[in-house]
Amino acid sequence: MSTRPTRRAVLVTGLATAATSLVTGCAMGGAGGGGTRDISGKEGDAKAEVSGEITVWSWDVAAKAMKRLARTFEKRHPGTTVDVVDIGYDNAYDKITVGLRGGSGLADVLTVEGSYMPRYTANFPSGFYDLTSLGGRYGGDFDRAAWRTVTGKAGAVLALPWDIGPCALYYRTDHFRAAGIDPKTLLTWDDYVAAGVRTKNATGRKLLILDSTDAGILPMLLQQQGQSYFKGGRVAVDTPEAVRAMTLMKTLHDKDLVDYEKGWDGLVTGTKEGKVTTTPTAAWWTGTLTEEMPELKGKFGVVPLPGFTADGIRTSNIGGSTLSVPAQSKNPRLAWAFIEFLLTGKANQVSMLKREGLFPAYLPALDDPYLSAKQDYFGGQPALDVFARLARSIPPVEYNKDDAKASDIMISAVNGVMLRGKDPHATLSSAAAQIAAATGRERVK
Repeated sequence: MSTRPTRRAVLVTGLATAATSLVTGCAMGGAGGGGTRDISGKEGDAKAEVSGEITVWSWDVAAKAMKRLARTFEKRHPGTTVDVVDIGYDNAYDKITVGLRGGSGLADVLTVEGSYMPRYTANFPSGFYDLTSLGGRYGGDFDRAAWRTVTGKAGAVLALPWDIGPCALYYRTDHFRAAGIDPKTLLTWDDYVAAGVRTKNATGRKLLILDSTDAGILPMLLQQQGQSYFKGGRVAVDTPEAVRAMTLMKTLHDKDLVDYEKGWDGLVTGTKEGKVTTTPTAAWWTGTLTEEMPELKGKFGVVPLPGFTADGIRTSNIGGSTLSVPAQSKNPRLAWAFIEFLLTGKANQVSMLKREGLFPAYLPALDDPYLSAKQDYFGGQPALDVFARLARSIPPVEYNKDDAKASDIMISAVNGVMLRGKDPHATLSSAAAQIAAATGRERVK
């Protein structure tokens, strides 16, 4: 049993610089009339048989999954054609943004990563079909955190969640064994730091890999505490929760438990070479381990993330995507029918987990026996079951059109604390002031 994420999995936490500037710099508006249109209200009876053609934009394993299942959909709906185009991750957001801005040229179905969907719906309020009358009834079937990313003003449903990235702690069983550490005792981040010191003394290995060119584990730690860079529309990077997260990161650095590597390749290579004992990250990391490091079979285990308190939330989320229907779609009813087919059925969702490594946001799929089966790579541990149990408790957090501006400022803040020894509280207070000035938003008081 192995999942198969690729570079897409790690890239879900950030857009390319050019695409980000396009999204954040655009004017409000987009394709469509005076507001987001409703497919069932404008296009006739939603239960009528669909026909015709649609084009779908996606990339990498997501495109592969849709190409495979599109053939089944076409057989069930004679007279339909679904053309799935792999537009590549590097070009995806440029193409989507340009299409929304110009009001033409988009596919009938778009793949948009979950944390970025709110940026598009805020910047292009008439750019997507309102799926509420058709998809609203599925709200209780999806992970709450993912569902929040697809709902707009007044609870309008503007997309359906596809996959998510529930987080847990991957660890080297041999390193912990050498240090006499029982991973099940890592209930808090304080426990984690203490175990890191003990393991480093016993094995010489550091605890985790971070990249000095990004915000590292900060977004994960914030979501674990129920917030992002914003809360209630206000800047929230200097809240007690944020200070707690940044202080933890500084502690890890000060105790020499961080191995700094550059980018995705550095993370993979460092892990493969055994430089660190743990990787706190999302379920898609399983696919990287099994594909890139088959020789390490039997040397990894998975436990929930440590909490900030022993009874606190033990997970977070990194990554995930959604499927939406742009308002300029020429066949929106067929587009919706394909999305509904893909994402609201247990069999298809489990199939995409097995074949393409896409961890379902669709909760009924998490009860499938496949997720509770033992995995040889993890020494017989049912590792997927750890993520399935955690997925139901991922805290929903706020994303908005100013995330890119905040992210740039926060990367500088993290580097100041981690690499230049700055005080977490003072640094975050300064970052909050900068974000407030850049966005015109008030700060959380």
